[in-house]
Amino acid sequence: MPTQNKSLLDALNACVAACEHCATACLQEDDVKMMVGCIRLDRDCADICALTARFVARDSAHAQHLLQECAEICKACGDECAQHTHMQHCQECAAACRRCEEACRAGLAA
Repeated sequence: MPTQNKSLLDALNACVAACEHCATACLQEDDVKMMVGCIRLDRDCADICALTARFVARDSAHAQHLLQECAEICKACGDECAQHTHMQHCQECAAACRRCEEACRAGLAA
């Protein structure tokens, strides 16, 4: 597997894990209603990253389409999580989303 694909797959899989962890942690917050938008984006982001990783791993001709969408959702999720400065799980998720967004954009440029 090319080095670029390995680093892209690593970023995608790390983002899946961070988003799943964040969504679960958000569900345990005292004010869950305040976290609904974050939880929804976490779930969307985890799902698109997992799907994109599968398409990239199999070298699908359709991976480029997913990389574009994945970058957009990672940006939205990262922006949302970054707003919750008092929640460590959101900050960790935001960082993973930013790394994944960058990796997806690099994959598109390759």
